Amino acid sequence: MLAPVIASLHLSFINNRIKAYITEEKELIMEPSLKWAGNPNVTVLVKAFGLKATVQVVDLQVFASPRITLKPLVPSFPCFAKILVSLMEKPHVDFGLKLVGADLMAIPGLYRFVQETIKNQVANMYLWPRTLEVPIMDPSKAEKKPVGILYVKVVRAHNLRKKDLLGKSDPYVKLRLTEEKLPSKKTSVKHSNLNPEWNEEFKLVVKDPETQALELIVYDWEKVGKHEKMGMNVIKLKDLTPDETKSLTLDMLKNMDPNDVQNEKSRGQIVVEVTYKPFREADLPKEIREDANVVEKAPDDTPAGGGLLVVIVHEAQDLEGKHHTNPYVRILFRGEERKTKHIKKNRDPRWEEEFQFVCDEPPIHDKLHVEVLSRPPSIGIHSKENLGYVVVSLADVVSNKRINEKYHLIDSKNGRIQIELQWRTS
Repeated sequence: MLAPVIASLHLSFINNRIKAYITEEKELIMEPSLKWAGNPNVTVLVKAFGLKATVQVVDLQVFASPRITLKPLVPSFPCFAKILVSLMEKPHVDFGLKLVGADLMAIPGLYRFVQETIKNQVANMYLWPRTLEVPIMDPSKAEKKPVGILYVKVVRAHNLRKKDLLGKSDPYVKLRLTEEKLPSKKTSVKHSNLNPEWNEEFKLVVKDPETQALELIVYDWEKVGKHEKMGMNVIKLKDLTPDETKSLTLDMLKNMDPNDVQNEKSRGQIVVEVTYKPFREADLPKEIREDANVVEKAPDDTPAGGGLLVVIVHEAQDLEGKHHTNPYVRILFRGEERKTKHIKKNRDPRWEEEFQFVCDEPPIHDKLHVEVLSRPPSIGIHSKENLGYVVVSLADVVSNKRINEKYHLIDSKNGRIQIELQWRTS
């Protein structure tokens, strides 16, 4: 009988070489050669025939040649529906066992026996063509292409149910379309308010208006600990008339189970305006610009040989100041400075602000400096604080036309910022 006592394992991963194939079957096949090595601190308690002994595992090394297949390749993020992993040959596992300072693997015949046992057991499970299959999404749904845009305006909420025993709640709304793996969109947080007003607008890409629904969940923001759900509801897209704006007042429910008696309790209401706009053939590229890497052209008066650098500051997460967190973003490019509005008392701000810089030539050698600052309260002794910054090289933006990424902020413990960059030419 084996009982692990200590399992503090520190391993280094080395990728020696890798082969990659794209086949006619809409799949990507990779065959890396891997070496996994380290000096672990693993102690195992062995019980046998009434005796106990402590054995230490040392000098662990694993050599393997796996085949990793991503299939099928689909137009939806993360661009594949399944991961299949198998081994092209039996793996080699090398390690030592020490018992009270003695090397057990030095016992004649034991090392070979352990090696062959491990190889055969692992090979029986995963040696090609046997595979470990990890489903990521439903392929039939992932293959679907965008057919329209859902415009959502989160207006306000009424009489939300108080979650905190002391003080008022700090509500915000998460919204997403069902059958999608994309992260939810979020409104700003309204502190100490059970009747918050947001008036914030969002766009969501629709793939199947007959089966998809808009899910709205109101949470109570907490500075420490899990954010607690205050209520939810959904809007079925098939109930919407295309191109017609509909204002809805929805009761907040605990869940979407019609038989749950908890849904009879009053949790307040949320007011939203929704408009579903199906794509027309003429405006398809423009409508799905955010998701298909299609970039608008620059204005006609853009300098010849130059272009328009567009910087869209979307949002940030996990910001934290020492004395205050009222964040805004400052952008520096070729001596020009631009700033977003500041948002009071918010660690996860959403700006959705766009800035444009006219360039006489492509900025292939330039860098964009983006820093997140916190404005101090009007009454107080503290000055503004730097919550982190990032420096972005623009060569990739010029070559790719569009980049939309989240960056970890330098000089911030956990802060991240999402910035979209576009290079538009006439």
